[in-house]
Amino acid sequence: MGHLAENRYGKSRVRLMKVVRHAAHDKMPAVHEMKEWNVRLLLQGDFGSCFTTGDNSKILPTDTMKNTVYSLARDSKANTSEQFAMELGQYLLDNNAQVSSVSVDIEEKKWEHVLVDGMPHPTTYSLNGTELQTVAVEKNRGGEFQIISGIDGLVVLKTTDSEFTGYIKDKLTTLPETTDRIFATRATIVWGLARQPAEFTALRTTVRDRVLTTFANHHSLSVQHTIHDVGEAVLKAVPDISWIKMTMPNLHCLPVNLAPFGQDNPNMIFVPTDEPSGYIEATIRR
Repeated sequence: MGHLAENRYGKSRVRLMKVVRHAAHDKMPAVHEMKEWNVRLLLQGDFGSCFTTGDNSKILPTDTMKNTVYSLARDSKANTSEQFAMELGQYLLDNNAQVSSVSVDIEEKKWEHVLVDGMPHPTTYSLNGTELQTVAVEKNRGGEFQIISGIDGLVVLKTTDSEFTGYIKDKLTTLPETTDRIFATRATIVWGLARQPAEFTALRTTVRDRVLTTFANHHSLSVQHTIHDVGEAVLKAVPDISWIKMTMPNLHCLPVNLAPFGQDNPNMIFVPTDEPSGYIEATIRR
């Protein structure tokens, strides 16, 4: 005889764009702030009767959850995805006694003001690639918010200062050692907070800067080596972070054999490929 174990339900891929229109003043032009979020809500609680007998009396429709996102966004003063996720989670707990735990995940596209004559245009944006800013917020009734922020799809590449030697070689090893290779990856980075920072945006900016700066300056002996040193640099720079997890799959750039054409290849001509790829991840804790 089976019994109902862990369960939750909610609404995913709730897409939201919000534009805050600041009026012109003191000869300054009107400035618009724009956010584009993709929201997922999940609830845990007293939902057993719905699963076992079809009784929906304790079920908040997922369509209502979608509408809740839009309605709260209208009057929300939150200017970061972390703040809005907490606001949304608290609202669902406050208004649904049958809910014991709520999780809110938000992905934010990286829209940035277009530079015109070296200055940010107040109402025009460009999308900075496929990089996403992420947040996952969870809260149990009566507990504290657990916040995990992150960056997904941070594509970086360096053309030197990367090598890979001294690894195991057996009868199936064909990979040649190299002391100068291209290192490219599409990194996913998440971090846990020991405490809520004074400013989420500044913290995220610092993390991204430390990742990029350390990646650029680091002489990499392997992807694992780089992940460790990048993680340590972030923890040193941001005291509010208690741990950081990084995933770095290789985006291989393979040297082309030009010998059949009577040419050499002085580390100059490559074929970019991302399948199959190495897949390396690690968590660095304070």
